[in-house]
Amino acid sequence: MRRYLIIFLLVLLIPFALSRLLGVALWHIPTALTEGAALGAKLACSGYYLSGFTLEKNQQDIASYSSLLDGIELALLPEQGVEGTLFGLASAQAMYRPGIGCALEYSGYTQLDSLTGPAPVKAVGDWPAGSSTAPYQAQLQALLEKQLQLDATEGLDTRALLIAHRGELVAESYAEGVDKMTPLLGWSMAKSVTAILLGRLESMGLLEPRETNLFPSWQDDERSDISLQNMLQMSSGLAFAEEYWPGNDSTSMLLDSPSASDVALAKPLEAKPGQHFAYSSGTTNILARLISERLGGEPSAFLDFLGAEIIQPLGLENSILELDASGMFVGSSFVYASARDWARLGQLMLNGGVLNGRRLLSEDWVRRAATPNTSDNDPRYGYQFWLNDGAEALRWPSLPKDAYAMQGNRAQVVMIIPSAEAVIVRLGWTAGEYPTDQRFAQILKQATSQPLKPQSL
Repeated sequence: MRRYLIIFLLVLLIPFALSRLLGVALWHIPTALTEGAALGAKLACSGYYLSGFTLEKNQQDIASYSSLLDGIELALLPEQGVEGTLFGLASAQAMYRPGIGCALEYSGYTQLDSLTGPAPVKAVGDWPAGSSTAPYQAQLQALLEKQLQLDATEGLDTRALLIAHRGELVAESYAEGVDKMTPLLGWSMAKSVTAILLGRLESMGLLEPRETNLFPSWQDDERSDISLQNMLQMSSGLAFAEEYWPGNDSTSMLLDSPSASDVALAKPLEAKPGQHFAYSSGTTNILARLISERLGGEPSAFLDFLGAEIIQPLGLENSILELDASGMFVGSSFVYASARDWARLGQLMLNGGVLNGRRLLSEDWVRRAATPNTSDNDPRYGYQFWLNDGAEALRWPSLPKDAYAMQGNRAQVVMIIPSAEAVIVRLGWTAGEYPTDQRFAQILKQATSQPLKPQSL
């Protein structure tokens, strides 16, 4: 009898012990294991095949998200992919395809196998058109290198730091194992890239910001009132939970669904469109779906558009926009690009929509993208860009009011500062807060103290 009692108690206690060990609620353990394995497989696949990081390096990066992921086991697959396994209880696979990066595998989904990514850019000349640069500004270069080392000492793990000033790349510094060619994950900076794609479509006459009735599934209910501008400004009113817990909308969308946009598209309305700002990765993936549909709905058409209208004219040498298993761009999260390419995207905005002699975005669209929204709770957000001004308190008090930025998890930042004619890029893997305001203010002060170059006659 005593023996059976001990067994009974162990059966009860083991799940609770596992819950404490993994740091998740008991009822979330199955989902946490499934989504944890998927996160490991996806990030390690892209980190290995795109960024060139070892599996050990990827494992360290992945484990920074949760104690649960300390137990992730990563293995290369013979068909160019990575399998992630958690405690032998859950596993997932992500496969790499040239030109389109990595995507999680789902049974019955083969759309990606026949796709070809955009043609590589043959960049010639000085940055941003090409890869050549003028000699770095010595004092500014020294400051970037000092900040990079300081960030390493403080455990902030900055991997790339770059500044472009007055249209020239004037200083850049990289951590060991990273260089000017290394594509790095931007996480939610992808949202700003998605907005730029939409801006290009607007210039081509394929959509306009005030239009509504955006999707057939919305036409018979109040979601038909949601405008493109509402979604760009994160004020759609859709009930999407931006919380990263097992089984939550955001994690299910990215790690447990072959179509990221399906999850958010099905959400009901919980607020009047345009009234309330609510940051939502789901909204951005709906925008990515809208891009695809306006281009005809085929993944190949999206990739053709991406190559012809964005990558080639901007001279993006080392950039990948990843698709999900259904063939749709994961516009909320999965863009890998070198620091120089991230800076090119920032320079496009700084120049009012023109880069390398070609206008891709209207000047009016760029103005609207950096204009505060009209929500009742936080106007400091434009068209998928974070704004410094627009409320009583500045987001970055030490930077000019007109600064605005792409931002992503782990403190990815592309800061655009029109009044200073500057773009600052920071890429890394910071688990906590990063002193963006302080660090960038130092860089900007040094950059703007440099004398103007004499103009040739």
